[in-house]
Amino acid sequence: MMKQEDMTIVGQRQLAPRIFEMTLAGALVDQMTTPGQFLHLKVPDQSLLLRRPISINQVDVAKHECRIIYRVEGEGTARFSAMQPGDSLDVMGPLGNGFQFHHLTPGDTVFVVGGGIGVPPLYELSKQLRQQQINVIHFLGFASAEVMYYEDEFKQLGETRIATDDGSYGLHGNVGNLLMAAAQTPAAVFACGNNGLLKTVAQLYADLDDVQLSMEARMACGMGACYACVCHTKDDENGVKSVKVCDEGPVFQARKVVI
Repeated sequence: MMKQEDMTIVGQRQLAPRIFEMTLAGALVDQMTTPGQFLHLKVPDQSLLLRRPISINQVDVAKHECRIIYRVEGEGTARFSAMQPGDSLDVMGPLGNGFQFHHLTPGDTVFVVGGGIGVPPLYELSKQLRQQQINVIHFLGFASAEVMYYEDEFKQLGETRIATDDGSYGLHGNVGNLLMAAAQTPAAVFACGNNGLLKTVAQLYADLDDVQLSMEARMACGMGACYACVCHTKDDENGVKSVKVCDEGPVFQARKVVI
């Protein structure tokens, strides 16, 4: 159930250039049970009307705290990065449909694939997969070692393989190169990142039944009312049928959507 609350910032730290981790506290955390959902944050500036969608990185229900990781891209996220512990933030959420994994069997091995700012929501997913006794192998891509983050956190949950575009850390190349070097076939693949990454995952695992992609899209309302974030479906020969990333997604089975 989506709700709205003025949540309290209890922590903020910079992870890498332009990458920040913010910890929020509030009753809204009790609703954040499905990894892959996102929050819609109101910028504390009356001149910036649209909320900013930020994925949920991790949840601590016992503490009523959640974390988000975001990249400073414009005025709105720049304002977020200047906020301090004790400040309040108008939050709507959790929004959207997240990853589904309860059909998996303990002992299954899955691939968790992310790139850049698509990495954050995969951490809570991986945590919950491990709680279900699923073996997780992470494939993470970054532009360079300078903008990497959360390597140690992911390693605590499972094997973690990293690629960088410039070769400054891990494999020189992209996540697709990591995946092509993987010898085994997973029970499922979960991915989040830009369209190029998602297309690569969909192509490499076209014969796998369970490939879940978290799609990126520019959003306005975040609740499915404005139709600003649609993508087409594969079962529509005329190319007119679409789904809304904000409320029908952001997570879709790869076989159902056109990337």
